[in-house]
Amino acid sequence: MATKASPTKNTEDKIIAMYMDFVLEHEVHPKSVYKFCKDNTIKEDEFYGFFGSFTTLKQRIWSKFHENTTALLYKNKAYEGYGNKDKMLTYFYTIFELLTMNRSYVLFELGDSKKITDKLASMKVLRSQIKEFATELIEEGNAEKTLRITKQSPRLFSEGAWVQFLFLLKFWTDDASAGFEKTDMAIEKSVTAIFDLFDNTPIDNLVDFGKFLYKENFA
Repeated sequence: MATKASPTKNTEDKIIAMYMDFVLEHEVHPKSVYKFCKDNTIKEDEFYGFFGSFTTLKQRIWSKFHENTTALLYKNKAYEGYGNKDKMLTYFYTIFELLTMNRSYVLFELGDSKKITDKLASMKVLRSQIKEFATELIEEGNAEKTLRITKQSPRLFSEGAWVQFLFLLKFWTDDASAGFEKTDMAIEKSVTAIFDLFDNTPIDNLVDFGKFLYKENFA
């Protein structure tokens, strides 16, 4: 039986908000699209107009963290004048601020899956977005270099940026410091270390980052 239409037109963001509220209030994923739509007084075809399944909805939530992050970056007029390292730093600082604003939901999603592959499946689109963002950064840097030997591999750098995000995500989930200040430190040290590695600069920052990780995990 068709459900009653909502008096106001639902949007992608509204349906996402309904879904996030549902899982936080019930601490479980909805069992079916039909029941979810009925409980939220929307038509099933409205849901399917935006999402093919709950899986694609969850993927969209992760991808919107990236899209909202880049939207904020590009609103900042000073951002275009940043160097590539500062652009990467700003990206990670911003996306983790948005994740923190939705921490309860993110922790639920990360903790609900039994297998790491289930978690990564939900972040499939986000992975492509982060890799594309990182590729653009390294290509911008390569365009400014005249010697081929000094140019860096966009594929390697973009994959490294994704692995770095996963590392920071795990660090953030375990971070109990006030204002998640240790996550901010991890972002700064890891991004600096990565750019030092790619720019073939002294390894002081790599050593500093290693000490930071050791202290956080074993001290």
